[in-house]
Amino acid sequence: MISKKTKYAINALVYLTKKKDEGPILINQIATHENIPQKFLESILLDLRRAGILASKKGRGGGYYLLKEPDDVNLAEVMRLFDGPIALLPCVTHTYYERCEECKDEKTCGIRDVFMEVRNQTVELLKNATLEEIIKRESILGK
Repeated sequence: MISKKTKYAINALVYLTKKKDEGPILINQIATHENIPQKFLESILLDLRRAGILASKKGRGGGYYLLKEPDDVNLAEVMRLFDGPIALLPCVTHTYYERCEECKDEKTCGIRDVFMEVRNQTVELLKNATLEEIIKRESILGK
């Protein structure tokens, strides 16, 4: 299950994607519309800014806006940013690999092989789930 922080980050990104032509959006507007506690959202948006996904503008007319194109931001990237590895076992993670303590031979481990396949398919689906794709799906589902 994804964390609340990741879920809020995705909701905020989708909202900013929908509003991308309106310029920078204030934190309180995002928080109110997406029902996210503002203090929690501030931390999330700072992390997204540090990751190069968002940018911010201070002062009058300020707020947050997408730095990347909606088609260049995918759920795998967001989930890894907030929740770490996507894989269910440490021996099959791409970025956070750790050998399992009880493993005798990774090359012949059937359990590892199954979870590697699950990871690969999950990551592929999440990489294809861009902000652009989410918006498209919402418009199709809303009809």
